Amino acid sequence: MEKFKRLITAMPWFFGGLLAACSQQQVKPEKPLHVQETQVIIDLRENPGTRLKQRGFGENGAKSAGPKVQNDDLWQHLFSLYRIPPVAHPRIDRELQWYVSHPEYIQRVQARARPYLHTIVSEIEKSGLPGELALLPVVESAFKPRAYSSQRAAGLWQFIPSTGRLYGLKQDWWVDLRRDVHASTRAAIRYLKKLNTDFHGDWLLALAAYNAGEGAVQRAIRRNRRLHRPTDFWHLRLPRETRAYVPKLLAVARLFANAPKYGIFLEPLPNRPLYTQVEIDSQLDLTLAAKLAELPLEELIRLNPGFRRWATAPEGPHRIVLPLEKVELFEERLAKLPATERVRWHRHLVRKGDTLGHIARRYGTPVAVIRKTNRLRGSMIFPGQALMIPIASHKQQFKTTLVGLRGYESVRTGGVKIHIVRRGDSLWGIARRYGVKVGHLLRWNHFLHGGKSLRPGQKLRIHQATLQEGSDPFHPVVYTVRKGDSLYRIARRFGISMRDLRQWNRDRIRGTLKPGQRLKVYVKKISS
Repeated sequence: MEKFKRLITAMPWFFGGLLAACSQQQVKPEKPLHVQETQVIIDLRENPGTRLKQRGFGENGAKSAGPKVQNDDLWQHLFSLYRIPPVAHPRIDRELQWYVSHPEYIQRVQARARPYLHTIVSEIEKSGLPGELALLPVVESAFKPRAYSSQRAAGLWQFIPSTGRLYGLKQDWWVDLRRDVHASTRAAIRYLKKLNTDFHGDWLLALAAYNAGEGAVQRAIRRNRRLHRPTDFWHLRLPRETRAYVPKLLAVARLFANAPKYGIFLEPLPNRPLYTQVEIDSQLDLTLAAKLAELPLEELIRLNPGFRRWATAPEGPHRIVLPLEKVELFEERLAKLPATERVRWHRHLVRKGDTLGHIARRYGTPVAVIRKTNRLRGSMIFPGQALMIPIASHKQQFKTTLVGLRGYESVRTGGVKIHIVRRGDSLWGIARRYGVKVGHLLRWNHFLHGGKSLRPGQKLRIHQATLQEGSDPFHPVVYTVRKGDSLYRIARRFGISMRDLRQWNRDRIRGTLKPGQRLKVYVKKISS
């Protein structure tokens, strides 16, 4: 009996030791926990269950068994690349509220982003940058590749001319690579990487510098140091636009990653390219390219916003973006087309009294292009000399299509009103009066194309429309005339007519323009 009692007394100690040994054996990890996995759990706080599963994690954050499967949803793949730590701040909430209350704007941005987003996400992922940066064009340009700001910034990433040239974005009569999605995205990545290095890995400061310039951010940091204040983004005294710029991106990133929570519908996008670049080796007429690919000219121009004229640039880049399903047909037909038939040329025989300026105006081709094409060192030409002038195969068709795509958004149309042109009317003035856009007037009234001016008594069709991006799509800019400027050049630069430019500056233009003279120009607003 005594032995039995001693055995009963010792049993708790025995089983306790046994359980302790088992528990120690269970908690011993088979492999160390990676920092990257822990970071994902921290970064994806909102809606964690679904999004952790997308990264191969279970509901509780434990790594799921089995190989990692590539997500075929581009949006979810983009969210998995997020790297900027979540921040809670009233400025972000304020911007987020604006986006949530404007779902139609988000839908338009998604529609514009569709042809370009996979290219941008792929380049961002390849470079190792945070996925949130792929949404920067939402803030910069509302994903309009032809967007143009009052500071002369252009494209999805809004490069100003000097920064664009610094990062290899060619800008001439033929092409503006700031509007080329592939080239400008690679340039933006290089610039953002450089800024991130300059600001020691602080992405919020790097983004602020992308908007305001490195100098402005550095000055704000030095000021706070002198005043013994914090030097993070949220405490810096920066321009008003920049103070809202960074919160806008963070708000957009949060909104898209948690779209159901905010009542936003994300259009499904496959995680694979829909379009690709095709090498063409030489200059090619874009109208001809559209025919070879059996593609509407409007879609071809939309996919290749970097081209400014009716053909690709003579000296390159010799590439064109096409839908994947059109590539094989296009390449097969292009291979059969002789190089001499890819662009139409006109042989102009110089007559007595001709000048390069007269010839340039006659064919709508700059003097510099005629010089370069014919290897002329100066402006001297002589009767009997033959000059080769590149010309469009279907110039009017191309111009009409381009005008319709030049940054103007579609509108919801209602009834049709007839406006009878009066003396002194201009397209810009009529557009302002009816709350529509000049591009729409041109689209609704085809007889206005080709630079034809208004005549008293003409009847214009006006579709009663509700503007989607504010009642006034234009805002005034003061332009300072530079050496070599002319009314024609300034009008072309801003995509306006010389007639409107003269009308806006009736009290300022006296004879010829002079460097330093200030002119008023109305340019299209960029949606924020």
